[in-house]
Amino acid sequence: MRIIAGTHKGRKINHKNNLNVRPTTDRAKEGLFNIIENRYFLTEKNMLDLFSGTGNIAFEFASRGVENIIAVDNNPHCLESIKNTSEDFKLNINTVQSDVLKYVKSCQNQFNFIFADPPYNYKGHQELKEMIINGNLIKKDGLLIIEHDREITFDDKNVDTRKYGAVHFSLFYF
Repeated sequence: MRIIAGTHKGRKINHKNNLNVRPTTDRAKEGLFNIIENRYFLTEKNMLDLFSGTGNIAFEFASRGVENIIAVDNNPHCLESIKNTSEDFKLNINTVQSDVLKYVKSCQNQFNFIFADPPYNYKGHQELKEMIINGNLIKKDGLLIIEHDREITFDDKNVDTRKYGAVHFSLFYF
């Protein structure tokens, strides 16, 4: 796994093999960031990474100029890996160990970008999306991205779903 663009382009993200996560592929990541960077400037923005896992997406956002990132996961080993790598790379990624739904429910901040990559067997995609929207966590002109498999669909009229192999991104523009 590597960072594909920005100030840390080409740097490898090393993590323990026992994290039991499914990192977003480079191909899917490249397609997603082509969409994002064609629509948004990333500097002076903030980002929330839910179900962070390896931090793959958070590192990509940070390398491309997003200044403040919060990575939320319930796995302390994942968060330790993200913290160590962000310190090594000198990136501003703060980690929070929490159940994602509890964190979203109590969060008082707003973000330019929210990325959520729950496990593919997760059944609460719609609930998660509604909690984020109803909690007013997205800033005006912000973007919510939910990664999922082909079994998940959103009926929203403002959703843009992109497919990269087995990886699907649903993008919600605000």
